[in-house]
Amino acid sequence: MLTPLPPSSLYRACDPTQFAFNHTAELDELTDIIGQERALASVRFGVGIPQEGFNLFALGPNGTGKFTAISQFIKQKAAAAAVPSDYCYVFDFEQPHRPKALQLHPGQGTQLAELMQKLINDLFTVLPTAFESEDYNRRKIAIEEEYRDRQEQAIEAIRRHSREQGIALIATPNGLAFAPLQNNEVISPEQFMRLPEEEQRRIEAEVGRQQEALQKVVHQMPQWKRETQGKLDLLNQEVAEFAVKPLFEEIRQRFADMAALLSYLDALQKDVTEKAWAFLDGGGSPLGGSGGDHAAARQALLTRYKVNVLVDHSQTQGAPIVYEDNPSYQNLVGRVEYESHQGSLITDFTLVRSGALHRANGGYLLLDARKLLTQPYAWEGLKRALRAREINLESLGQALGLISTVSLEPEPIPLDVKVALMGEPLLYYLLCQYDPDFMELFKVTVDFDLAMPRTGENDQLYAQLIGTLAHKNGLRPFDRSAVARVIEQSARLADDAERLSLHMQSIADLLREADYWAGEAGKEMVDAAAIQQAIEAQQYRGGRLRERIQEAILRETLLIDTQGGRIGQINGLSVFLLGGQSFGKPSRITAQVRLGKGDVVDIERQVELGGPLHSKGVLILSSFLSSRYAQERPLALSASLVFEQSYGGIDGDSASSAELYALLSSLAELPLKQALAVTGSVNQHGEVQAIGGVNEKIEGFFDICQARGLTGDQGVLIPAANVKNLMLRQDVVAAAAQGQFHIYPITHIDEGISLLTGVPIGEPDEQGQYPPGSINQRIIIRLDRVAEKVKAFNQGKDRTEG
Repeated sequence: MLTPLPPSSLYRACDPTQFAFNHTAELDELTDIIGQERALASVRFGVGIPQEGFNLFALGPNGTGKFTAISQFIKQKAAAAAVPSDYCYVFDFEQPHRPKALQLHPGQGTQLAELMQKLINDLFTVLPTAFESEDYNRRKIAIEEEYRDRQEQAIEAIRRHSREQGIALIATPNGLAFAPLQNNEVISPEQFMRLPEEEQRRIEAEVGRQQEALQKVVHQMPQWKRETQGKLDLLNQEVAEFAVKPLFEEIRQRFADMAALLSYLDALQKDVTEKAWAFLDGGGSPLGGSGGDHAAARQALLTRYKVNVLVDHSQTQGAPIVYEDNPSYQNLVGRVEYESHQGSLITDFTLVRSGALHRANGGYLLLDARKLLTQPYAWEGLKRALRAREINLESLGQALGLISTVSLEPEPIPLDVKVALMGEPLLYYLLCQYDPDFMELFKVTVDFDLAMPRTGENDQLYAQLIGTLAHKNGLRPFDRSAVARVIEQSARLADDAERLSLHMQSIADLLREADYWAGEAGKEMVDAAAIQQAIEAQQYRGGRLRERIQEAILRETLLIDTQGGRIGQINGLSVFLLGGQSFGKPSRITAQVRLGKGDVVDIERQVELGGPLHSKGVLILSSFLSSRYAQERPLALSASLVFEQSYGGIDGDSASSAELYALLSSLAELPLKQALAVTGSVNQHGEVQAIGGVNEKIEGFFDICQARGLTGDQGVLIPAANVKNLMLRQDVVAAAAQGQFHIYPITHIDEGISLLTGVPIGEPDEQGQYPPGSINQRIIIRLDRVAEKVKAFNQGKDRTEG
């Protein structure tokens, strides 16, 4: 007879006396992440190797501490690294639509911006003073007088020559004009008409010649004006250059080793000397040649002299570490903003904004893979920047070629960054499979484990972990009993009595809740009772559906038998995972056999409620039946299997052993004990294989039996391979210790069917005959009987047709 498991196999307790401390406040805090040696070695390698493409992808479920582990290690590495350069955008005087990028030493970006702002302020003082000086005014007046003298001399020469010819040059409201003279007096038109015709013709001819001479002078005046303006411009540039040179020399001395900046300062100084009028009172030209209101032009000029500090590391210690919570395309590569002005959108280089890649340049960028992949074109933008090793700041419209309007094209910035993506394993493997660039850019896999071995040494480390989490979260100290209970719950979360969960979020939440309940009870320390209360409170908050299902079973809305025997009917066990809560539920599985061709009909699959794994399990048990009973005789029966009262999808093969038991019961016409429930998958050799959720399945059936009353006959058949996974509730363990509930480890289907029926399976003798009354013999007899019926039926059918 198969014996049930002893209580010691149902729950591996943690002995609090193994700990030498009284509470966790006595323990040193952990400095390293426990249980993640493989992941930490990968992080150490990925962060340390400088070659291109060795970026990191940390894979593991949420809550395993990926971000904490990576950021903690990177902080240690970054603290010893050099602070990267500052980057600024300045106006490019040769290509105004392409702002120029300047790379500066850390902290020099803001210094340059402050110096440039001071320079602008100083120019408003220095340049007006220079242009108001006596020397400048004297030289300016001399140039202007030279122009006026030249103009007046030319006019006076024409006036003298015309007077010698009896013609006067006079000024009229409409300009200069010529008039005939008589006795040095201008004559009227009537007097002119009374002159002899010959004299009139002479005067008219002379007036024509004088007008031509005057016209030549008038045509030369704009040239003289331009020459004069050129002299004034040279004077202005000379004065402006003399005035601003000391200001620029001061800046050059501060940045003497920055060749690119010095080149920019040269261009800036040249532009300032040419546009000095922008700094004069009223914003007009010193000559008044521009005229009008220059406010808009003046503001545009002043803007082009500013410095846009894109990345400032003046306060940075070591290499930067940037986590971008919203990794959109623009938040990664930066953006160009626009301002509304008189109904139009305008921009300039001062509206260029940095992205996460700019801020992390020279350091580390941490990103959530799922968030990154859900942002349009963000993944492509990141890959393009990593491949090109530069940040090309352009809008999505420009990148996709959707717009062709003129806009800014900032100079690309060299990129040197280590990127660490964090995401679920499914995302990692999908990217490996479908993105050819992924393995080229993210060559370092950081695989976080879900559990670690449960040893005495690791128990001590886990105690330190609990103390560390308590200190960081400001919780009460945890005594030894509380630590032991947390370790036991950790094993339950790992679904393995021999391992401890590394899902730090679940452990931290449990500690916080236990601290709350300890506070409610007025305790100064958290004990095992507070831990247990927190666990029960979690189960209660998420237990409504579990209670409703159990209520439906107890009220016989869902039909589940827990006593007696039924042919072809068995209690299978399944697990529900809803909103972070998992619980087990018994399900009635029934089998019917009839004359047929040896096929097993999976009703769940026929109605498309069964998944591929469930269908695979049915095919495997069909193969087992054929290999055992159809070697020398036809399997002239057909069977159908179904989960009764199942209204949703079913998948997994953990019920295949229960389905096989139901089929064997129906074939042997032996009732199965309804006090027992079954879980486990089966292979073609009849071996029972491990399944998941064994604790929840056992407890789900136990709750129904306990509610109806424990009889001592009830229990669950589980795969022997799952014994190491048992971490059952204390009420289940207590019932087992009292002989009221039993857990049977099954290695082969023959053990289970014998236990369920109370009839031995029967081993064949030397002639291949099974013992009388055994299950195998009953099945063989029935198959032979059915085969004879089929044969007789076919013979009768042949005679009828003949």
